[in-house]
Amino acid sequence: MGSGQVTDWQGKNVTVAGLGVSGIPAAKVLHGLGAKVTVVNDGDDARARAQAAELEAWAEAARSASVRAGGGRRAGITVRLGDGATLPEGTELIVTAPGWKPDKPLFSAAHEAGVPVWGDVELAWRLRGPDAAPWLAVTGTNGKTTTVQMLASILKAAGLRTAAVGNIGISLLDAVLGEEQYDVLAVELSSYQLHWAPSLRAHSAAVLNLAPDHLDWHGSMEAYAKDKGRIYEGNRVACVYNVADKATEDLVREADVEEGCRAIGFTLGTPGPSQLGVVEGILVDRAFVENRQKNAQELAEVADVNPPAPHNIANALAAAALARAYGVPPKAVRDGLRAFTPDAHRIAHVADVDGVAYVDDSKATNTHAAEASLAAYESIVWIAGGLAKGAVFDELVAKSAKRLRAAVLIGADRALIREALARHAPEVPVVDLDRTDTGAMLAAVQEAKRLAQPGDTVLLAPACASMDMFANYNQRGDVFAEAVRELGAGA
Repeated sequence: MGSGQVTDWQGKNVTVAGLGVSGIPAAKVLHGLGAKVTVVNDGDDARARAQAAELEAWAEAARSASVRAGGGRRAGITVRLGDGATLPEGTELIVTAPGWKPDKPLFSAAHEAGVPVWGDVELAWRLRGPDAAPWLAVTGTNGKTTTVQMLASILKAAGLRTAAVGNIGISLLDAVLGEEQYDVLAVELSSYQLHWAPSLRAHSAAVLNLAPDHLDWHGSMEAYAKDKGRIYEGNRVACVYNVADKATEDLVREADVEEGCRAIGFTLGTPGPSQLGVVEGILVDRAFVENRQKNAQELAEVADVNPPAPHNIANALAAAALARAYGVPPKAVRDGLRAFTPDAHRIAHVADVDGVAYVDDSKATNTHAAEASLAAYESIVWIAGGLAKGAVFDELVAKSAKRLRAAVLIGADRALIREALARHAPEVPVVDLDRTDTGAMLAAVQEAKRLAQPGDTVLLAPACASMDMFANYNQRGDVFAEAVRELGAGA
């Protein structure tokens, strides 16, 4: 395909893989550019049929409006349900939903036919105008959303027109093609999105951390890391990495960047030159200052980070590094961090009951996130369990054992955590709730209250997905918070 100008799209046969949050907007954008769009979708259920009917009706209305405006007749949008494997005849480009696995037959057929495959992020990148806002991009196994939101808050505090986009907020296509003008974009990117975005070139980018995740999609840890590392390709100013996670630094070393692009580390310890870190409760910059061998710039206090848990301070440092790479002044870092409020279910303090703090980190859906959450507290009654998705819990339990007062286990795969506790923390009392209904959460909170002592934290950090018992992690956190409120009412 061509450079992405509108004339390149007239009459082009483009196949969109997947009806959903990215596929439908991509189909509409491509149709508006004059492409002949075919949408293929594996499913043929009632929801898919309703989405298909709505999309085809939208295209017909758009086509009629074009004729009335004297713009000529456009092709409609064809939707093929129940067949996501066959390459439609004449396809010149596939634009895929990010979740479609690379080993699907559709992509094998495209490869054999020499047809390129883009994701919606790649499409957005190609459709940017000549004066488009640069992208400050963030990926990592955990912390992406929080870091991007912190970054957007810092950029706004500097008076810049910005938005948190990508895997959160408004879609990148809307940000690139909408009427709103931006100075710079804070972009969250998943490993799926990066896999399908070969020409993306960010101003600066960060990989926050790397831990095993989505390996069923990528096939191996090596492939997963490689896709994460794509975010550094072609960076112009800074590749931001986690000093405590050597794998992120290795990705910087392997990246092909523009001349003059710098490697910038962030650390919870004292920073070296070209790093951001923490000194006596102060977030400091030794990267974007004159004479960084000797000088450091104060940016904010640890107390300005909400919440000031270690992993969240790391998120703040990564956000600050990207903002500083863009030229944001120190005061904006402080003001932006102070103004930031984290989303629900991310290490959120629910209530104190009888001297015990109750904290909802339902978003900790894997072992890496749960480890970071557990590291934030000294004495914990841990509520954990759910769908393990192939995870193992030995390392998590071994690292966290000294912090555990007790554990209350729920969910389908709780036995895996119970067995890890027996191996690595045999002295920790364990309550195993043999139930997977939503009422189990109230019982878990009641058991946690019985086990907790004043000064303890009852922490919901499940280290597992929620779908065995709940619609999503949001509902799980809501049910936990409601159970805590019932405790408080009866206290």
